[in-house]
Amino acid sequence: MKKIGFLSFGHWSDAHGSATRSASDVLLQSIDLAVAAEELGADGAYFRVHHFAQQLGSPFPLLAAVGAKTRTIEIGTGVIDMRYENPFYMTENAGAADLIARGRLQLGISRGSPEQVIEGWRYFGYTPQPGETDADMGRRHSELFLRLLAGEGFAKPNPQPMFPNPPGLLRLEPHAAGLRDRIWWGSASNATAVWAAQMGMNLQSSTLKADETGEPFHVQQARQIRAYREAWAAAGHTRTPRVSVSRSIFALTDDRDRAYFGRDGGGDQIGVIDNMRAVFGRSYAAEPERLIEQLRADEAIAEADTLLLTVPNQLGVDYNAHVLDNILRHVAPALGWR
Repeated sequence: MKKIGFLSFGHWSDAHGSATRSASDVLLQSIDLAVAAEELGADGAYFRVHHFAQQLGSPFPLLAAVGAKTRTIEIGTGVIDMRYENPFYMTENAGAADLIARGRLQLGISRGSPEQVIEGWRYFGYTPQPGETDADMGRRHSELFLRLLAGEGFAKPNPQPMFPNPPGLLRLEPHAAGLRDRIWWGSASNATAVWAAQMGMNLQSSTLKADETGEPFHVQQARQIRAYREAWAAAGHTRTPRVSVSRSIFALTDDRDRAYFGRDGGGDQIGVIDNMRAVFGRSYAAEPERLIEQLRADEAIAEADTLLLTVPNQLGVDYNAHVLDNILRHVAPALGWR
């Protein structure tokens, strides 16, 4: 069995054919797609976070709204750029959203991706400490966030408070028990995957990775996942970690599918991202029988317990629900995922 969810980048534009022409369209349709995905039997609704872009940016209002409208589906991010985050305020927001969702939040966090603006985190009031890089700052924010989520008291109470305090040092409220174990780290390299394991975070491995060996993307990604699990075991954590991979996968079952995605997805691509040579995973688009055989050969999907399907959100809720249904109905059972 494998958990299957969707990952939306939340684009909007007034381009011809776009079903999401405003931020309002994207937010409301994201809620509707999560509801539809739950009805279809999908396991997760995940949302990308980008700042200074016509995409989903502030995740917690959306996560809370999805949590209030659904009952069983996991609700998450992939990923929140921690260079932009105040760990204290984020802990309160995350706790509230998780309680509204009744413990279904799965937060993906990371150092972040290339930005729309130069050093955008500076506009949010954050600056690396002397000797730090911006990536170091993102990891420092993440470590503090993890400590705060644990719920230990750290703040000295006012001796004359407005309202009575519980005894001892105070923690941030509302506290969501168990959320600390539902934090994922978005990793693009073997080294950061190992660090995530040492920190006790689940692993999100996306559609690109540092090209560390020159091997095909799925082979390098599977190697990354195995290194993560080995580091997890060496760290002595007692729970079983989770690992997700993201893929663009389209089963061609009608004329719409063939019109949108009928050309073969091709192979891996090589590029440079943030001065890093990266390998980008291929897209999959084929008739269900052929698609099943292609996916069976993907080593990283086989290694992961969770598959996030990147969806073309600008094509609207109904079509994206159809994309998910195609995978759940025509592909997943043959691969033993259902």
